[in-house]
Parts: sequence; structure tokens; C-alpha cells
Amino acid sequence: MYIRHPAKASTNSAPACSFVLAGDGGALLQQGSAPLGSLGQLIAGAKQVLLLLAAADVTLLRLKMPPLAGARLRAALPGLVEEHILGDAQDCLLVAGAPDAAGMRTVAVAQRAWAEVLVKALLAQGARKVVLLPSQLCLPLQPGSVTAALQASGDGLELALRQAPQEGLGLVLPPQPQQALLTTRAFAGDVPLTVYVAQAELAHYQQLAAGMEGVTVELDHWAHWIAGAKGAGLDLAGALGTATGSATEWRRWRWPLRLALLAVIVNLAGMNIEWMRLKREAATVRTSMQQTFKAAYPNEAPVYGLEAEQMRRNIAAARLQGGQASMDDFTSMSAALGEALGGLAGRGVVASLEYRERSLIVRLKPDMVDASAQAQVRDGLAARKLALNETAPGVWKITPVTGAKA
Repeated sequence: MYIRHPAKASTNSAPACSFVLAGDGGALLQQGSAPLGSLGQLIAGAKQVLLLLAAADVTLLRLKMPPLAGARLRAALPGLVEEHILGDAQDCLLVAGAPDAAGMRTVAVAQRAWAEVLVKALLAQGARKVVLLPSQLCLPLQPGSVTAALQASGDGLELALRQAPQEGLGLVLPPQPQQALLTTRAFAGDVPLTVYVAQAELAHYQQLAAGMEGVTVELDHWAHWIAGAKGAGLDLAGALGTATGSATEWRRWRWPLRLALLAVIVNLAGMNIEWMRLKREAATVRTSMQQTFKAAYPNEAPVYGLEAEQMRRNIAAARLQGGQASMDDFTSMSAALGEALGGLAGRGVVASLEYRERSLIVRLKPDMVDASAQAQVRDGLAARKLALNETAPGVWKITPVTGAKA
């Protein structure tokens, strides 16, 4: 959607803005004139809104600038333009175009507060993306000529003049067509001048220009502005940062994000409820284990979290006292190993024995036990419900078979 906004100096409380709704292929779907605040339905339905600021509200400066780019250029712009503008540069929107071969850039200058009012009005009506363009750079331009547009607005005539691809100006003139043409001719110099005017004023301006050399008056049409806007190159909305569209995009995603956040909260609440239930069950099991331990060993204090291990050790100790060895104690496991070694035991194949964590670690002397002998020992231990694993060359780890009763 394209909107031409009248100059600030010529507007009343609710100025009428010319607008056009263009399709993806460039076809003009709907056009007319209405106050900006009454275009909400069209604005909300458009992919983006290109607001053509009045040429009188945007000053274009041609300046020689150092070779800066990005954030450094934006930071340097106020100091570079402050001598060329009236007022404080910090109160202005400043956007620099691409440099030419001589290092000259075009800098667009507009009043920040005025631009923010317009952008906020568009965003409030549902605009998805806003682009701010100087209208003088949206005029068509033929090489070696100057293009202008005269539009009646309020109590004056708005002049937009394009002198070069990145040069132009704008004024609000008194409502005197003859004088406006002479002023436009003076700004254009001696080169050919094309002036675009509205349909209702076309015949009158053509009659006035009949005696002016090199002046052509043609019908103003949205096709000129749309074609020129594609190559304008200076979008002042970028200087407003996130205020030009991302806030609207955020509003579009508010409800999906809220629903996603609600789903996360529900899942977290469910996980916390399940964790609390498991925690209560664990506390119940632990209390039961402590009660069982105290009932079996009333004179011994249970160690928190190790009640099962304490009970296992106490049972093993009781079996030893009763003459019954446990399968996973050192004596039983070393005896089982001796029986499984058979004839190898007499050859002194064992270098050392170590009992650790219910496992018997056996270190063998080098080159004393071959694969067949090891398999024989493994089978012998398996018959005694012990498992043999070779954790390293010459190192056996013997453990009770899982599920075997001690």
C-alpha cells in the first residue's frame, strides 16, 4: 500500500492522504483519498505500507563523508550534518545513501517526532511493516532532465522536485499556479522540465506552460510514484529502529507465544507434581527400610541412605559367625578361584589378589595362562555362580553372578 502524506506545514487536524493499494504484479487494486486514521482496514490487510513523506518535510543534503559504514556511520551522522541544518541534529531522523565515486552521499533529514507520530498511527492500525520514503525521490527521472509534481494541499501548493537520482527538494508555495510554475522552472534551470499535476488541473497548467520553453505538463498518476519508490533507496524508517514493524510482528505472535508459554507451564507443573509424588514414595520406602533395619538391629543406628548396604553387611557377618560363608566375601571367592584353577594353582600363576567392592581382582604372572586355560577357569567359576571378566591383559575381575543368592 502506498500513501502520499501532505506536508506538515499545510495540514489541518485530519488531512486527506492520497493512497493506492497495489497488487504483487503492480496492478492498482484500489485508490482514493482519505484521512490517515480511516484507512485501518486497508492498512491491516497490506503486506507493507510505503509512506511517501512530503518533499517539504524531508531535506536532502549532498555531503562529502569519511569512509564509514553501519553503526559507525550512524553515530557520526549528527556531527556531520549539524552545520547544514537548523535545530538540533539529535532531534532529526538521519539516513545516508550509498557513496558515489567521489565519496559524496545523500543524507535524508526529517523531524523525528513528526515521523514517529505517522509511524505509530500506521502501526496502531495494524501495519505489518512501514517504509518511509522522501517523495521527491519517488518521481520518475529521465537523464538530462528535471521532474516535478505540484499538488494542491490545504491553503497552498506542494512542490516536489527531483533534479538527480539522489537529489531533490520540496516547498509549500502559495496557491498561485502561474507563480508556482515559474518557481519550479527557476529551480530546474535550463534543462527540460516535466511537471505532473492532478487531472482536474491538467488543462489549466498546460495553458500556463504553453509560453514556457522546455516545460511539459503531464497527468500525475500513481504508476509514476510506484515505479520511483522502488529505486528511492533512502528508507527513513530504518532510523526509527524497532518502531517500524517488529512491534507489529510481535503483536501477531503474542497469542501463539502465550499459548506456547502456557503449555510449558502446564508441563512443568505436571513434572513437578510427578516429582513430588515420586519423592513421597521414596520417603515412604526409606522410612520402611529404616523401620525394618531398627526392628532387626535395635542397638545399631542406621546410616541415612545406606540402610540396605548396612543390612547386607550385617547379614554377611551373621553368616560368618554361624559358619556359613557369603558367596561374595573374600574367603568364598578366593576358595572358589583355587578350585577353578585346578592344576594351575600349583604352578603359581597368581601374582596378587585384591578384594574390592564385592569383587576379587586377580593379577596373573605374564605368559602363564593361555586362552584355553582361561576358558576352563571361567567355566569352573560359572559352576560356582561366579563370573570372570578380563579387564586388562593378565587381570581378572571375579564377581558374583547377578541374581545368585548369597
